[in-house]
Amino acid sequence: MNWSEFKNQLVQHPDLHLQFQFGENQFVHPSFHITEIKQNAITSVDCGGKMNAWTEIILQLWEPSQKETPRSMKASKALQIIDVVEKSLPLNPNVTVKIEFGNDTFDTRQMHPQDFQFSEDDIIVNLIADKTQCKAIDRGETCGTPKQKVKLAEVTAGCCTPESGCC
Repeated sequence: MNWSEFKNQLVQHPDLHLQFQFGENQFVHPSFHITEIKQNAITSVDCGGKMNAWTEIILQLWEPSQKETPRSMKASKALQIIDVVEKSLPLNPNVTVKIEFGNDTFDTRQMHPQDFQFSEDDIIVNLIADKTQCKAIDRGETCGTPKQKVKLAEVTAGCCTPESGCC
């Protein structure tokens, strides 16, 4: 999901309470804060020696230690925070958005908004785990070696290890 799609859901439902579900029946506590919004330009070189570049927007959530708020912020409040950020940092509407969250029982990680569920009072953002990927495999290569030279079982068992034979 890109930033524009995410933000448009908030714009369309400003009076709904915003909730984030990070696991089955696991929600970010309603007292959460949006602590920052980051726009990261990433440049990398993959195991096949190819340079890659992309940008991501990361919306960071934080649960305070005192969790007294029974209701989460409304989408309109999140949009006010987004407006403050966008006055200083123009956010690219076409890049992937991730939600960064962690608490005492859930290690901090970045997750993708998968979809939105709506009720009379709430907009629930369902989050799914971010996964690593091998860009060389996506190009039909494995660690700089054409895919057909390395068996798929070797790739999945240990890409880029001495045992795989691809590096």
